[in-house]
Amino acid sequence: MKLIYRKAVFAVCILLAFTACKTEDSKEVQPSKEDIVKESKKLNDFFQKQFQETLDRTPMYQSYLGIKKDADKWNDLSDDFFDKEIVYTKEALQWLKDSINVNALDEASKLSYDLFKQSMEQKVADDKYRLYTYPVNQMHGMQAEIPAFLINMHQIKNQKDAEDYIRRLEGIKPMFTQLVANLKKRQEAGIMIPKFVFAKVLDDSKNLIKGQPFDTSTTKSTLLNDFETKVNKLDIKEEDKKSLIAQAVKALKEDVLAGYTNLIETLEEQEKVASTDDGAWKFPNGAEFYNNALKRTTTTDLTAEEIHKIGLEEVARIHGEMKKIMEKVGFKGTLQEFFAFMKTDKQFYYADSDAGRKEYMDKAESIINTMKTRLDELFITKPKADLQVKAVEAFREKSAGKAFYQQPALDGSRPGTYYANMYDMASMPSYQMEALAYHEGIPGHHMQIAIAQELKDMPMFRKLGRYTAYVEGWGLYSEYIPKEMGFYSDPYSDFGRLAMELWRACRLVVDTGIHAKKWTREEGIKYYTDNTPNAESDAIKMVERHIVMPSQATAYKIGMLKILELREKAKKALGDAYDVRKFHDVMLTNGPLPLNVLEDLVDKYIASEK
Repeated sequence: MKLIYRKAVFAVCILLAFTACKTEDSKEVQPSKEDIVKESKKLNDFFQKQFQETLDRTPMYQSYLGIKKDADKWNDLSDDFFDKEIVYTKEALQWLKDSINVNALDEASKLSYDLFKQSMEQKVADDKYRLYTYPVNQMHGMQAEIPAFLINMHQIKNQKDAEDYIRRLEGIKPMFTQLVANLKKRQEAGIMIPKFVFAKVLDDSKNLIKGQPFDTSTTKSTLLNDFETKVNKLDIKEEDKKSLIAQAVKALKEDVLAGYTNLIETLEEQEKVASTDDGAWKFPNGAEFYNNALKRTTTTDLTAEEIHKIGLEEVARIHGEMKKIMEKVGFKGTLQEFFAFMKTDKQFYYADSDAGRKEYMDKAESIINTMKTRLDELFITKPKADLQVKAVEAFREKSAGKAFYQQPALDGSRPGTYYANMYDMASMPSYQMEALAYHEGIPGHHMQIAIAQELKDMPMFRKLGRYTAYVEGWGLYSEYIPKEMGFYSDPYSDFGRLAMELWRACRLVVDTGIHAKKWTREEGIKYYTDNTPNAESDAIKMVERHIVMPSQATAYKIGMLKILELREKAKKALGDAYDVRKFHDVMLTNGPLPLNVLEDLVDKYIASEK
């Protein structure tokens, strides 16, 4: 029996050894250039097909990209739609496994393969957290995003565009029926909008159904005003304009009013039972969800505790640099007293008037235009799309952030936009203007996002992808670059740069504090007001943003620190051969990337330059 067993084992060993040899031999067979071209094309054709199919299923995404194919429709918000999306994702992963020889891909396609595969695997893994969002919130909730979408994304260049706009107005009622169903499903699952959010989103919602044709006031409602303004610019017959406006009025009075009334009634009912618990810890498996969210946001394995510690260390370092500026301007007193001075001294604030708002916007535009003349010092690759500066629209300025960027249309029909919020002039000090414009405009988000969209020979999912740590890390890094170019010549403006960096460092502390350490909303606000020169209104908005967007705000500082670390690595390795323009090309000409992949590309850049 033992002899038979030994023979069997020997036979298996021989078989395994033969298989191993055969495998080693097969590895030595390198694919030909023709094979690599063929396999890479097959993969990239698949990516294009996947992108097009996703685009066909998401009409709003089409409009964001300036495509008018389904401009009369909204996205499907039903569970059935999202169930099918997971099926499509699993099918795509199976196709990759069965159909692609990874060893026969060129380098760029191999990177695309890895990024796509990782993204799809994460989408499947994260589907268990499908309900772990607040579709109605004060930052980017649908109650405000839908009208903002119509105003900013739905262009009316001809009669067909106007008719599509009307169809979308009619579609708000069924879409909001789906939205209400989603809110109720979350409530049943124990994922409820925090108490403080309701007043804000109800205010937004009620504002949208004020004015004509919803009441007898002399002012037009936000959407009617937008539609009429756009239609009246068309070169069509007056009777056609009147007909279109009449159709829009009917849709507003019937469909838009019904949709928003349904939403308002649901929110008012939910508000009665909402709690003041703010952190993700309150969710079912909340700690697990938040740790996963941190991984996705930062594209690192940093824990909540590690991120909290980094935040505390960065706050202390920046406070030290601020004290040096305090000495430079001759201020006598503590850092806290200096903060109070910066918060209250009128020299740092524009008037809370139309004239003051215009002065701010004119200055913001001047900052952007000046930086445009210096871009050759920093970049080899520059975007074709222009950048414009706009104030946040009145209907959403109360709940919107203080500044943000909107990407240009793919076809060049719409430029990139740096939005500044003029609602609360006390939260827009002059000493932060430079850093804010550099972050949201250039050399910040506009350079990164517009360049990515314009890249040639790259799959669309990479051009349009969003890794928050990369995107926001670049934005924060872009606040720092101008200092090396001689900007921030006014020490108060340099203080503003530090104040904005400090703000992002505090985010690490407060986000993890709220979602992992069970801080209250009030504790988070106090941390900001104790440690930054920002207005209390800023602190309130920021903490409320942390609450409805768990982990998102940790991306900025983690991303910036990584980019600075990689830049220092390249500088030390290359010495005199280091060129910041080439380093920035590595950063920007590969599309958005996880931070670990970005590091791999920097290592390859260093090796190639050596």
